[in-house]
Amino acid sequence: MNTPTPPVVRTERIGSTLLITLDRPEARNAVNAAVATALAGALDELEADPTLRAGVLTGEGGTFSAGMDLKAALRGESPEVEGRGFGGLTEAEPTKPLIAAVEGFAMGGGFELALACDLIVAAEDARFGLPEVKRGLIAAGGGVIRLPKRVPHHLAMELLLTGEPVDGRRAGELGLANRVTAKGQAVAEALRLAERLAENAPLALAAVKRVVRAADGAPDAEAFAFQRGEMKTLMASDDVREGMTAFAERRAPRWTGR
Repeated sequence: MNTPTPPVVRTERIGSTLLITLDRPEARNAVNAAVATALAGALDELEADPTLRAGVLTGEGGTFSAGMDLKAALRGESPEVEGRGFGGLTEAEPTKPLIAAVEGFAMGGGFELALACDLIVAAEDARFGLPEVKRGLIAAGGGVIRLPKRVPHHLAMELLLTGEPVDGRRAGELGLANRVTAKGQAVAEALRLAERLAENAPLALAAVKRVVRAADGAPDAEAFAFQRGEMKTLMASDDVREGMTAFAERRAPRWTGR
């Protein structure tokens, strides 16, 4: 009798949040083809369920992710999913908020997975680094593109050109992490943050993400034109009427996502 292969990515519903856990602790949650495919599937699960409001991405065994599985890559495996990028995430555009909960190493592609999330919660002893230049490569899963947009130019260039890591405390000082926690507390804090996001209108949260993406590098006129379209859609929604009614009635809104 064949023993079932354990999943390399686990999902667990906690309230209105989907906890997504990379589960290859023996490989420090390095990303191979199986992980990339499974992570893309987990994101599809998050998107498909209207009762899920946010996702939290983390890693098993005290490590977020060591990045690309080099041994698998040498065997010819791709850690990318077509149209979605490295790990099935870095070029994807999920509509729901996604929070990275980082314990231990987030190196190379692991850091890039965190950068692809909307928010980052880091344990104070977490380690963020893009060491690709030490291997003759560049951080092509979004690191070179996203990091200079997250921190001041010269700090981003230092991390990209030296390949040296920073810890969670320093990540917080640089503005890379929204919250910095004690060791072992990143997931708990990320789940609390996700529940706070879930108090807000799901259509508005998705619209914020679309406008931020559309405005990135666009002239102001184009960005405002795109935003006007989003506002027109929101103003016609049930959620806007519910939000205004709840405010007038001094009660918590009951969102439907319509």
